[in-house]
Amino acid sequence: MKRLIVNADDFGYTRGVNAGIVRGFRDGIVTSTTIMANGDAFEDAVKCAQANPKLGVGCHLVLVGGKCIASAKHVSSLVGSEGRLPASLPALLSRLSTGSVRRQAIEAELRAQVERVIASGLRPTHFDSHKHTHAHPRVMEVVVRVAEEFKVTRIRKPFEDSRALLWPRFRGGVSSWKQRATALIAGIKASGFQKLASSHGIRTPDHFMGVAATGRLNRGAILAMIGAMHDGVTELMCHPGQYDEELEKSPTRLKRQREAELEGLTDPDVRWAIREHNVCLMNFQGLD
Repeated sequence: MKRLIVNADDFGYTRGVNAGIVRGFRDGIVTSTTIMANGDAFEDAVKCAQANPKLGVGCHLVLVGGKCIASAKHVSSLVGSEGRLPASLPALLSRLSTGSVRRQAIEAELRAQVERVIASGLRPTHFDSHKHTHAHPRVMEVVVRVAEEFKVTRIRKPFEDSRALLWPRFRGGVSSWKQRATALIAGIKASGFQKLASSHGIRTPDHFMGVAATGRLNRGAILAMIGAMHDGVTELMCHPGQYDEELEKSPTRLKRQREAELEGLTDPDVRWAIREHNVCLMNFQGLD
């Protein structure tokens, strides 16, 4: 049986992103999303989630970009001036490799983010992370501890299926070599990640797609992915949103691409393909 979780990342990033995710859920195949506790539009995302209770909402744990949620003095080894998290993934990885970021700081920040989500009235269905930072062993160890503390038993497995990395083209949506290389390098750590998750009773989907197509996830790419699905549970990561001035001014590289993804996720042919290939849509609550 083929089951598909379509998770929209960055809930709470901007109001336009929130609106796009909600439209992807109401009019398309989006089933799940993950909220950024430090997002500028966090409160708006909470209202959107409350208005759409069947949309699964997990935590998009953030260690890159924006301000920390924990007190800066408690996470001083992680943040810079004005309590800001590392600006980029390479900056975080560099500090992790030198050991300059204390495990306690990572744990304090992630705990504060989850606490803010729960305090809003939302109960996280699962965890994933901004820029897939939990693929790093040191971060994953902390994520597991925080997951156990809050009784969250489902986590994204952020390693792209190898067959997706070999596709030079997704029927009209070109997958960049940079994105494929990133996914391939991350996949080297997949075995250790799965072993750690399993040892703590944490469940993950069987398959994961979306890294190699980030920024190019259009109608053709989605149709190709649906047609290539295997039995089991697959998570498709996406970044839908409505393009506006707020998004244009933000530091994300995904701007108008978010609208292209939204159009693909709500395309009638995509919904038809879901039925044609006997794919059952679900969110992380159905992962057992």
